[in-house]
Amino acid sequence: MTTPTTTQHGFPLLRAAIALQTLTIFLQAVSAGLLLTTSYGETLHGVGARVMYGASMLYLLAAVLAWKPGGGPVRPVGEAAGFLVLASVQVVLGIAHVPAVHLPLGVLMFGLSVLALARRTG
Repeated sequence: MTTPTTTQHGFPLLRAAIALQTLTIFLQAVSAGLLLTTSYGETLHGVGARVMYGASMLYLLAAVLAWKPGGGPVRPVGEAAGFLVLASVQVVLGIAHVPAVHLPLGVLMFGLSVLALARRTG
């Protein structure tokens, strides 16, 4: 009897969670532009923040499921936990209206999320 081996690419839920997180972070950049130019931008950005935070929690859950019961590596759990910490800081900075840190952190998060997605789909 052979034991199935799993590669880092073998967890579709993990890939989907990272893709969702990446998309929600990108949409936050779009809604930030609307925040500056429309009356409904603030509402859209606030709702988007909650969705982005939920996507980061889903990413962590998917990483844990891929690791523990799925037999995958533990590294994605640390990466996902790091994203959740960054998302938490991002929310706090947004509520506190600290755009000098909030905006660059959002760009950093998007870049890191794209890299994580590329690693899982490449």
